[in-house]
Amino acid sequence: MNFHFSIIVPVFNRPNEIDELLESFVRQDFSDNYEILIIEDGSQIKSDVIVRKYTSLLNITYHFKENTGAGDSRNFGMKKASGNYYIILDSDVILPKNYLLEVKNALTKNYTDAFGGEDAAHASFTSLQKAINFSMTSLFTTGGIRGKKIASNKFQLRSFNLGISKAAFLKTKGFSNMKNGEDIDLTFRLWQNGFSTQQIKKAFVYHKRRTSFIQFFKQTYGFGTARPILNKKHPNSSQLTFWFPSLFIVGFAVGIILLLLSFPMLSYLYACYFLLIFFHSLLLNKSFNVAFLSIFTTITQFLGYGIGFLKSQFF
Repeated sequence: MNFHFSIIVPVFNRPNEIDELLESFVRQDFSDNYEILIIEDGSQIKSDVIVRKYTSLLNITYHFKENTGAGDSRNFGMKKASGNYYIILDSDVILPKNYLLEVKNALTKNYTDAFGGEDAAHASFTSLQKAINFSMTSLFTTGGIRGKKIASNKFQLRSFNLGISKAAFLKTKGFSNMKNGEDIDLTFRLWQNGFSTQQIKKAFVYHKRRTSFIQFFKQTYGFGTARPILNKKHPNSSQLTFWFPSLFIVGFAVGIILLLLSFPMLSYLYACYFLLIFFHSLLLNKSFNVAFLSIFTTITQFLGYGIGFLKSQFF
């Protein structure tokens, strides 16, 4: 199959991120023709000036629309695109130079109508960004749920780094109007319509994620609120493990109360867990600062997701 990739990037008030992303496109080791569509989602701080810097270097177009959210902006871009395979990226990612080549090679070898890739922390990221990346990807925090390969053709997509064929987009109508969890909802609808997904491990991106604890809390809170909604829309997707962050924060609160009442055993268990987080992060990141921050980003992740999940589940 001949691929004509259309890269869709929604952006909201983040011109500096777009600049770094487009610079990584300039450095791509890829000779095939492709197009980039920047979809400005009603931003007050626009990216048009940044995009104009690259018009002589890249096949790129800029589209401004009213603010309707990232999912609708992705759909808007796919409707405008001329390619036969769409790649969806968040504005806060940077591409390794062989990203597009790895996507093409993987799809040529094993074609699926959708794919997803992993994310990693770039060496230039701040210690907090590296700690957040650890908390979002570690086996000891997410348990492999994020991006877990259920089967060779059953990989759950994530909107920061995914691809979808034009045929699959036309059949599913793309992303729903969910504010959070719209990528997982799309995955389930792809499967329901007979389309396969795969993970392309070599097609990873450097993902900056959020740059403060407050922003990270808000992001994970949104993930938590989305899960019960997804469980109701797709009942077969519900798992007991989705309750873990909520149980974690409840147990943490109980442990503190028991510690104040001179019953420290539960607190000891949490202390052992946080030591595990520290040393695992230290092993991966080779930084005491990142390892120390990883304890607090893990707490923030569980707190945000757990509170969001409980609120959405019961209210």
